[in-house]
Amino acid sequence: MNRLILALLVCAPLAFPQPHKLTKADIDRWMKELSNWGRWGKDDQLGAVNLITPAKRKQAAALVKEGFSVSLARDTDKDKAVDNPSPFSHEMRWTGANTPNQFSLDSYGVSYHGYAHTHMDSLCHMFYEGKMYNGFSQQEVTAAGAQKLAVTAFKNGIVSRGILIDIPHLKGQPWLEPPTAIYPEDLEAWEKKAGLKISSGDIVFIRTGRWARRAAKGPWNVSASSAGLHASSVKWLKQRDVAMVGSDAASDVAPSQVEGVNQPVHQLLLIAIGAPIFDNCDLEALSKAAADRKRWEFLLTASPIPVTGGTGSPLNPIATF
Repeated sequence: MNRLILALLVCAPLAFPQPHKLTKADIDRWMKELSNWGRWGKDDQLGAVNLITPAKRKQAAALVKEGFSVSLARDTDKDKAVDNPSPFSHEMRWTGANTPNQFSLDSYGVSYHGYAHTHMDSLCHMFYEGKMYNGFSQQEVTAAGAQKLAVTAFKNGIVSRGILIDIPHLKGQPWLEPPTAIYPEDLEAWEKKAGLKISSGDIVFIRTGRWARRAAKGPWNVSASSAGLHASSVKWLKQRDVAMVGSDAASDVAPSQVEGVNQPVHQLLLIAIGAPIFDNCDLEALSKAAADRKRWEFLLTASPIPVTGGTGSPLNPIATF
């Protein structure tokens, strides 16, 4: 009997719920327990994106059956709002009325980190006790830009199997009311409903319905109150060995529910696991496309702008069915 119980514990560690009540000490411990530091060598700057192997890309490409694509990017918003304090700027330089030759041209400006613009966080975006992923010093980020873990590490693009985890769809709701937390048991329930299992190298997108709620009720201070992943979910994602995580806000539930730690999901993913993050994706069109097809997996492609020393990039992720 004891051997049977031991076998069950080894084969099905997630049969027992992860703790919902976490402290800063738990997060500090998980910074070590969930760490990928050194896994791909002491000089590695790709982190969990190393899990997107050539075989994984081929598997993802084979998911394309229709050739139907949908964007996961939010249209650029030029209007200042409580959730968009730094709007995207777009200045027309030459127009049909004033061009000195045959061309129109313009310039863009964006402070993309925050809760408004769809973007990717590179691994230099966050520090913990003076360190970044793989033990690189935060002093590597200078006025000239990030000397280590910059977004240029991903200039060859992100290509893998994408998975949509649609928690409002799971719960029969149009959106999750802030500050609803998403726990490991929610992620497992979605796997069962969708009939799939998240595996190594996958890119997981968590839909809370943030943009549907905004369209219905207007903007609100998302940084102070938003639905999102509880920190306990990160341990579950690490056990699945995901390459990246994205959401329609900033992944973390806010407030974090972990006293003394503002964004534990960001901290664990970026610094310990080395998984870049997609923030502020618009997952509404993807949700409809996936529900219409009853297909929650797809080819995911994304191309960050290779800004030398950049801490991330605005970008337009694409899902293709």
